Amino acid sequence: MDLAGIRRLLEPGPIVLVSSHWQNHHNISTMGWHCVMEFTPSLIGCMITSANHSYNMIEKSGECVINIPTADMLDTIVGIGNTSGKRVNKFKKYGLTPGEAQTVSAPVIEECYAHFECRVADRRMLAKYNFFILEVTHARCALWPRFPKTVHYRGEGIFMESGRNIARPEKFRPQNL
Repeated sequence: MDLAGIRRLLEPGPIVLVSSHWQNHHNISTMGWHCVMEFTPSLIGCMITSANHSYNMIEKSGECVINIPTADMLDTIVGIGNTSGKRVNKFKKYGLTPGEAQTVSAPVIEECYAHFECRVADRRMLAKYNFFILEVTHARCALWPRFPKTVHYRGEGIFMESGRNIARPEKFRPQNL
């Protein structure tokens, strides 16, 4: 197997839309590489290439919003990922509504079902790995549907829609943390 392709099998979370704000400009980028790093405080790690316009905006502002879109937004997700925010206002081009966040200047994307407002918590891995460690400062999520269908990237332009839920509450034992 091509070593660069292993990410197709490891991408754990849904595709997200990262909104940013710097010097009176908004931007959105599509991101599939992220992970929960800690529960309290709530930390998320993500890789954004330094060639991406959003990288510079987030590095300079120190904040962003991670928005979770639903599967019905797939064409918008792909379009955003294939468009440069240096030349295009992605909110206008894709008909998205920038909403006011509670704790950061970056906008939420109203069409997404969840929004995690974040501040850059640690910059030590930026120069070498383009890896941001973000602290979630405010979160909100739609109440319905409880488990919306999300999109997960498989690589090479292939996506997977989240499937059915399988519950085993009788086997769940919270860990003593």
